[in-house]
Amino acid sequence: MNSDFPRIITLLRKERNISQKNAANDLGVSQALLSHYEKGIRECGLDFLVKAADYYGVSCDYLLGRSPDPAGKTISYNDIPEAEGNVKTDGVMISFNKKLIVNSLNILFSLVQKTGSQTLIRETSSFIMLAVYRMFRVVYVSNPKNDQLFFTVPEVLASNGAAAAMGMSESIATAAAKGVQIGTNDCANVDESSVITSKTLTEEYPSHASSLLNLVKNSEARIQMLNNAEK
Repeated sequence: MNSDFPRIITLLRKERNISQKNAANDLGVSQALLSHYEKGIRECGLDFLVKAADYYGVSCDYLLGRSPDPAGKTISYNDIPEAEGNVKTDGVMISFNKKLIVNSLNILFSLVQKTGSQTLIRETSSFIMLAVYRMFRVVYVSNPKNDQLFFTVPEVLASNGAAAAMGMSESIATAAAKGVQIGTNDCANVDESSVITSKTLTEEYPSHASSLLNLVKNSEARIQMLNNAEK
């Protein structure tokens, strides 16, 4: 049984504010059967899959989790617009991943700015800078000739110290995003925040949405892989 279909078909219905009863009626099935599909209790047939894809205006590949893009597009290196300030790199893989990350960051910072929260902007920036800092130090030690005097924080403290700082930034940012004011920090303005769905992302960021959607899919696949390995 496809594990993505129940989640996606439920998400699409809720994003469009359609009741389960109305969706079932429009799709020509009973509410009980649609409930079973959404809970993953039963697997639908091809006819219902195609009907649901037409109903929600997405591709069958999207419904099945095969593509993160609602239109079912698969992304290739040439599909991703060049990131601003592109540094010359060798190899398609590094250029491809760099484009995904930079284009996704463009969307992230645009969404953060719309919340109107300086705290969220500050802590999001801090978290990302610390992540880059950690990996820069990893790359730095690849050559034993690189002197650790380049840094003011000792190597033995750097990784865990940065991880702790990242955790704090994430906690403060999460509080601001949820409207919890801590000290003098401000909070996100719900009225100014964007409603985020695959549809709104592709409409508002047509050039970069595929990058973010694929980054999310790739990241969650890696998390699931680690989770499965621990079982």
